[in-house]
Amino acid sequence: MGRFIDPRADWAFKRIFGCDDTKECLITFINGLFKGELVIKDVTFGKTEQIKQREDERGVIFDVTCKTDDNRVVIVEMQKKEQEYFADRALFYSAKAIVGQGLKGRWNYRLALVYTVCVMDFEAEYGLPRQFRTDMALCNLKTGKQESEKLRIVYLQLPLFKEKTEEECKDDIFKCWIYILKNMDKLKEMPFLDKYPVFRKLAEIGDLRKLTPEEQEMYDEDIKIMRDLYATHEFEIKKRRWAVEKATKEARTKALKEGAAKEKIEIAKRMLSIGLTPKQVAECSQLPVEQILLLLSDKKAN
Repeated sequence: MGRFIDPRADWAFKRIFGCDDTKECLITFINGLFKGELVIKDVTFGKTEQIKQREDERGVIFDVTCKTDDNRVVIVEMQKKEQEYFADRALFYSAKAIVGQGLKGRWNYRLALVYTVCVMDFEAEYGLPRQFRTDMALCNLKTGKQESEKLRIVYLQLPLFKEKTEEECKDDIFKCWIYILKNMDKLKEMPFLDKYPVFRKLAEIGDLRKLTPEEQEMYDEDIKIMRDLYATHEFEIKKRRWAVEKATKEARTKALKEGAAKEKIEIAKRMLSIGLTPKQVAECSQLPVEQILLLLSDKKAN
């Protein structure tokens, strides 16, 4: 067992990325994610929501208003929730962040940028390619060129992150973040401390030994829910795989039987063509005599 909380649990994820006193973590994460595109100087947290349709569902969504170094406003929507149509869900909540900017009365429709960041500790079954990072934007279908920067959705499928060691990640703070998100609950010591000071803060807030009894209780409850959902999800995946394997096996068996039957008929036809009797053909081809007589009748008719 490691020394730190598991960021994949809802409570832990919000503790790291969704609080005013940990905004340094979110700023460095976003700047690493969008390196070369924008530089976030500060963030302001909006109303934090726990989106749950049922008691056994997990869900973290929170809006962050970011100010860039060139005074642009970027609304970042952080999402983390396993769901069958996750890609559609992200689009739905991104649209809500855009529509929510509307003002009553006179308004010129000028929109702030909306960037949705989806941190997924699972592989999407629908709507996304099988790769770690997928960026979606508003593009011209003919040219493939991005025509508007107002909407961006970035999907990060953690299980598909390729870098396996600290050495592979150390020169890129974003890769460092992803490595830690995947492995934090198993770590004995926080890596990358000498190069990136933000991880000292992360080590402090993520140390299991420093949780209050109330925090430990909330964390433990989330871990239990997460593990139960993982078990259920894995079972559902296995059931689907079993169903596919069964259908494939049945189709293959049927095709083999149909192929074998067709081959027997062709053999029987060739035997009849060289003058063998129906009884002889039936014995050699293992087909019923009645079927051989039908083949002979068809041959004479033609």
